[in-house]
Amino acid sequence: MTTPLVDPALFHPESMSAETEELNQAVLARLADYDMWSITPQEVRDLRKAGKGPFPVTPRSDRAVVKTIDGPGGKLPLRIIDPGNARGVYLHIHGGGWILGASDEQDPRLERLAENCGLAVVSVEYRLAPEHAYPSGPDDCEAAALWLVENALNRFGTDKLFIGGESAGAHLSVVTMLRLRDRHAVSPFSGANLTAGCFDLGLTPSVRRWGDEKLILNTRDVTNFVNHFLTGGGSVDDPDISPLHADLAGLPPALFTIGTRDLLLDDSLFMAGRWNACGNHGELAVYPGGAHVFIAFPGQLAAQALTRIDDFLNGL
Repeated sequence: MTTPLVDPALFHPESMSAETEELNQAVLARLADYDMWSITPQEVRDLRKAGKGPFPVTPRSDRAVVKTIDGPGGKLPLRIIDPGNARGVYLHIHGGGWILGASDEQDPRLERLAENCGLAVVSVEYRLAPEHAYPSGPDDCEAAALWLVENALNRFGTDKLFIGGESAGAHLSVVTMLRLRDRHAVSPFSGANLTAGCFDLGLTPSVRRWGDEKLILNTRDVTNFVNHFLTGGGSVDDPDISPLHADLAGLPPALFTIGTRDLLLDDSLFMAGRWNACGNHGELAVYPGGAHVFIAFPGQLAAQALTRIDDFLNGL
């Protein structure tokens, strides 16, 4: 019997641990009456920063420093956590549906990359939609990547580069790699760490079929995120917007991390397949019961995924 592309057992309900099921139920309960679309994106950001969002504020690292570079829309902040004597530099692009999130909202995971993988982590504070719709965010990420190409060796003592992000950050990571390849004829990254990415803004079947259940995200959320991102125009068929449709040849080894209870499941399944079909090395790590960006939550499932990420990056 041939080996399946993905073990079907991972998708069986009995494969989900009791701990993961309990966590998912807690998330559903916490978000049951939460409607972020009743207020403006800026109001949502302000509430989250004040600790009044649905989840606690993430601790900030006292090791982080901010460097400002010239960006296409003005000054562009880069949040840096440098372990010293870094073996490489990791360009991190945060998630948040292109309208939320910030470079200082995942410091513990970035510190982990610095410590466990010996990487200086640079997280870009790209402009957010709808105030700064497409292509503002991708333009900023492209500028940050080009700055690293030109300055990483002098600034960090190494020109070995990695890139990665979660959700919209994984999407922007792929867009950035494609832009550097196509617009600047450089492919500087040694590896890509892509967690729960949204790679087709036309919406894959798993997003369309999900419905109203708010396990972090639901169909309405992703639809609204895309509409806000494209307030200024743009087609979901454009590979610069939906990189699943791009020519992916010549891109670096990539790890795609996804949970089976993530509505963006198909995005990672499809992109991992296309990544390999275009001649690249792609690894797909599927976790039973994992919700959207489950690596941000406590528990053994997240610990397993984070260890796999460490091992992947350390092997490059």
